[in-house]
Amino acid sequence: MTDKTYNGWTNYETWRVNLEVFDGMELEDISKTTNWDAYDLGEYLKDYAEEMIFEGHRYDERRPSNLMEDYARAFLQNVNWREIAQHMINDYIAESAE
Repeated sequence: MTDKTYNGWTNYETWRVNLEVFDGMELEDISKTTNWDAYDLGEYLKDYAEEMIFEGHRYDERRPSNLMEDYARAFLQNVNWREIAQHMINDYIAESAE
């Protein structure tokens, strides 16, 4: 089995999405509620990232999806959303303790 970790993250996709979509974003930027669990927050982050990435490129049944969109969606399927969520939760807890 090959180790697919990347810069301390589960894989390259998780590292890259965290860096390019969520870097600098804090839990308070997402919601007034900070009592997220990692699963629910991960699902929210997935929806947020997909909306941001595909904004203006909504599926239209008259137009088949294009190759670029298909590759982007395949890339996003490999993201460990729960890991990104837990990272944000841990950052929030650390900052609150200071």
